[in-house]
Parts: sequence; C-alpha cells; structure tokens
Amino acid sequence: MEDAEDPIFLKSETLKQYVATVCVSLGAICTGCVLAWTSPVLPQLVQENIITSDQEGIVGSMLALGSLISALPAGYLADKFGRKKTLISLAIPLLLNWIFIVFANGALMLYTARFFAGIAAGAMCVCAPMYIGEIAEASIRGALGSFFQMFICTGILLTAVFGSFLSWLHLSILLGIFPIIFAIGMFLMPETPFYLVKIGNLNEARRELRYFRGETYKHVDRELREVEKFVEEANANKAGIKDLFSSRANKKAIISGIGIMIFQQFSGINAVIFYTVTIFKSAGSALSPDLATIIVDGVQLGAALCSVMLIERANRKFYLRLSSMGMCVCLAALGVYFHLQLNGVKASGLGTLPLASLVLFIVAFSMGFGPVPWMIMSELFAPEIKGLASGLAVMTNWICVFLVTFTFPLMNTHLGGHITFYIFSIIMIIGTIFVQCFIPETKGKTLQEIQEILNR
Repeated sequence: MEDAEDPIFLKSETLKQYVATVCVSLGAICTGCVLAWTSPVLPQLVQENIITSDQEGIVGSMLALGSLISALPAGYLADKFGRKKTLISLAIPLLLNWIFIVFANGALMLYTARFFAGIAAGAMCVCAPMYIGEIAEASIRGALGSFFQMFICTGILLTAVFGSFLSWLHLSILLGIFPIIFAIGMFLMPETPFYLVKIGNLNEARRELRYFRGETYKHVDRELREVEKFVEEANANKAGIKDLFSSRANKKAIISGIGIMIFQQFSGINAVIFYTVTIFKSAGSALSPDLATIIVDGVQLGAALCSVMLIERANRKFYLRLSSMGMCVCLAALGVYFHLQLNGVKASGLGTLPLASLVLFIVAFSMGFGPVPWMIMSELFAPEIKGLASGLAVMTNWICVFLVTFTFPLMNTHLGGHITFYIFSIIMIIGTIFVQCFIPETKGKTLQEIQEILNR
C-alpha cells in the first residue's frame, strides 16, 4: 500500500546519471579527435616536409596498433583498479600524444604520439561503455549508451571544423585541452555501484547508488541486493579465457558481442568516410574537401543525436535491422553509380546519386550500427567475464578497422569502386541475418534479466 500511496518514491532521478554519462563521454570526444586528426593534418605535415607521403599510412596505422595492444589489458585494469581510476588514467596517454605531436620534428615522434593515442582510444572503447552500462537504470540505458557514439562524432566534427582554419600545431594544442577536461570531469564522478559491490564495499555502493538514483528513491536497498546477488553468482566462477565459453550465456554473449563489432566495421563505414572527398568530386560538387568533410561529419553527429532521442522508442534489434538494410541499399546505390560511370553511362541527375547515398548511409549507420554495438557490449557480458570479453570485442573492432582501411584502397584499385561497394552491400545483407538470428533483445531489461535470456 505504501508504494501505491507514494508513487514518487518508486521513481529514480535521472539527472545525475546523465551528468555522469556526459563526463565519461568526454573521453569519447577525445577519441573522436584522435581518429579525425589525420584528415586535416597529414597534408600539412607532408607539405612542411615533417613526414613523407610514404609515412602518412604509418602515422595513421599506429593508432590501430596502440588500440589493439590496450583493449584486453583495459578490461583487466578496470576490474582490478576500478572503472573510474582506469578512465582517469587514460588522460595520461592522451596528453602524451598531443605533447609529442606539438614538439614533433620528424616521423618517429609522430609514430610514438599516435601509438599513445591508440592506447587511450582502445581502452576508452572498453571502459567508457562499461561505466555507462553499470550506472544506468534499465529504462534509460539505451539513451545513455548512445552518448558514446554521439560524443565520438562530436570529436570528429570539432576536429574537422577547427582543422579547416587552424594550422596543425595550433589544432593539436587546442585538442590537447580535452583530455584535461575529461580527467577533471571523471575525478568529480563516483565509482560505479556495480564495481563497489564486486569488491565488497557495500556501504559505499549503497551511497553511490543513492547518488545516481536520487535521495527520494525508495528501492535502493532492493536494487543493491539484486546487484549483490548477481555479483555473488558471477564471483563463484573464475574468469579466464576458457570461461568465455564456460556457459551457454557466455557463449551467446561472445558470439553476439564480437559478431556485431565485426559487422559494424565491415559495413565499410571507414571506407566510405575515406572516400568522401572523391565522391563529392564525382558528384560534380564545387565544395572544398574541408567543407565536404564538415558536412558529412555534421550529418553523422546530427543522426547520432537523433539516435539518443529515439533509441528507447523501439527495440535494439529493430534499429540494427533498419540500419543494416539502409546501409545495404546505399552501398548498392554507390556501386551502381560507379558501375554506370565505368561503362560511360551519363544520365540527368546521376551526379546527385553518390551524394544522396553517402548522406543516407551515414544516417543509417548512426541510427543503429553506430551506437547499438557499444550499448550491447555493456549489456551482454556477465560480470565475471565483462572486462576480458569487452576487451576482446574492442580488439576485434580495431582489427576490423585496420583490415577495412588497409584493404579498401587495394580493392578500389584492383576491383573497381563498383565491385568494392557491392561487396560491402552483400556483407550488410549477411549482417541483417546475423542480427535476426543471434542478437538478443536487451531493451528495458536489467543486466540479470539479460543473462537469464542468454541462458535459455
């Protein structure tokens, strides 16, 4: 009866959950900045003879190398030292990246800088979604999970905008401010109640859970008992490589989590972004390459912002299917355009096809396969394997980034743009089937309920 009489006490406050998500997502802005930095800067570095054109690819690939190395250890460190401390520590390699760049006098310092940036980016992709997933209540976890991708897009757009009128040196100094802001923001945020329960600090876990849910929230103790029971069951198992496949739930989570990361990158998103300027030129646009990049990055951010507002209005699988099917159509349209161009076919209005396809592709990606894989990664894995499994999923993601960005120029040269985009389109058909068959629905479910679904 008390619950019925005082319904206000049954609802939690969400403001502090949003604030904490924004603070941790500042790390995603830092990640977006290091991802996009090469686009406006590398031509300037070559022009100033700081690096040669042959060294451009190495500067870019060092980011992926650093990310591959840090992904697995990041999960272990987050489990051992806590999500908050691990996230704050990532400001160190981010700052080292910008310091080495600012004082760079040759390729070696830039290689070192980008390697440090990769270490931070890879670990950020593991720890930030983990933190968000553990502080968010089920009703808004989808929206909060979308922040990570949205803030990455924000970092990419900021870099494109500032890079269009700043020198590489001034741009690097400016971007070096963001890791400091991120570290301060995370320092002011509490540790996740989930991790505090895991290490046996129940009093502090209760205090931090009340902080996130609000002083008037009545069911803090009940929610804490659910988390405690969940963690106790998880701690009964040893976490090692073999434990990734020790239960039906873990096997299904690994297949779903890693599979969705593979299809995220093999959608060709990085290949399409790489090809942006060429597509705009093919469309007969008079836009400068810098402005074209800003437009595309702006569309990506706008779509990511829409996904935050819409993600809880339908199931995760709906958005993934809609996203993969949309990307499939857009990629096929790009393939058709280059096929017709190869055969010398000229039709009125054909020049608008690649531009429209590119913009719609970005929208489709940002509404599903952009944010949802990171969201699902934070939801699927049981506590005893979360650190290791998240690291493995992120490492897989960065391997795919490297493979796609490395093979795309080769495919485009030897197979042609039409066949290249046809291949990506076919991959998204397979991705749609994978989503339907292997991805569990997690919308509105607690972490414990998700594990129960996976065990069926």
